[in-house]
Amino acid sequence: MQPAVIRAEDGFELAATCFGAAHDCRAGALIVSAMGVEQKFYAAFAHWLAERGYFAVTFDYRGIGASRPLRFRASLRGFEADLSDWIERDVPAAVEFVAARIGARPLAWIGHSLGAQILGLVPNRTRAAAMVAIASGTGYWPRYAWRSRWRAWLLWYLLAPLATRRCGYFPGRRLRTVGDLPAGVMRQWRAWCLQRDYCVGAQQAHAQYASVTLPMLWLSFSDDEFMSEANVRDMHGFYRNAPRTVERVVPRALGLPRIGHFGFFRPRTGAALWPRVAQWLSERVAQPGAAACVPHPSSQPEETR
Repeated sequence: MQPAVIRAEDGFELAATCFGAAHDCRAGALIVSAMGVEQKFYAAFAHWLAERGYFAVTFDYRGIGASRPLRFRASLRGFEADLSDWIERDVPAAVEFVAARIGARPLAWIGHSLGAQILGLVPNRTRAAAMVAIASGTGYWPRYAWRSRWRAWLLWYLLAPLATRRCGYFPGRRLRTVGDLPAGVMRQWRAWCLQRDYCVGAQQAHAQYASVTLPMLWLSFSDDEFMSEANVRDMHGFYRNAPRTVERVVPRALGLPRIGHFGFFRPRTGAALWPRVAQWLSERVAQPGAAACVPHPSSQPEETR
């Protein structure tokens, strides 16, 4: 595990961490974070991938985690960034960082929630050879899982606009939701979540998403507190020309009490969930000699085009 710095096109320095050796890896694996989630949350999974021959890289978007400048550690008031900065500057720089180190080897995109939602908007998305989407659906709030729908209404119509206006950023840590976000990020994300077609509609990007043709493994969880099955179906449906393996995982079928929106990346559930991803990657992007894995016992596979 080695810390690294990724320099975006505009010169902004992003904190990153490299796991494994690039010179003899089977493939690269870029882990693209969920909204407000710091890269350290993905360290255990990245380390696990590295042990299996992948060069895995995590990073923080600007304004998040270790990519939050020192003078903004107490408050993000005045920090200028929006989702377009993340999508058009930060993520492309991370893609190029990995690609430059792995050479001709394939690059796997592993997106958690937001990280899979935005692939169709990223300019250099064709650098990726395959995508694994974890707990990712649209953020359109009326189609959230029923138990969190009222919280989503409260967030988008009261907390987000009022708190962001008052503080100059979204103080998610104090509100115990999402995490601190730059004002521009929160405003743009809110606009997406009020759109029926989420980011695809808000950015008028239906054709961009339809142009994506890389293979995808789409894992969702029956107890996800945010993403309903409908939201998940809507999101992967925008990638309509990509070959998609769609699996709905039921925790009890694996002997797990809970997975939820974040559980996939926690080590205690990793033994049951991570081998499925390694198996799928080894079949599609990894160099010869990838370790065979036991098929996932609880998934409900559906191959769609």
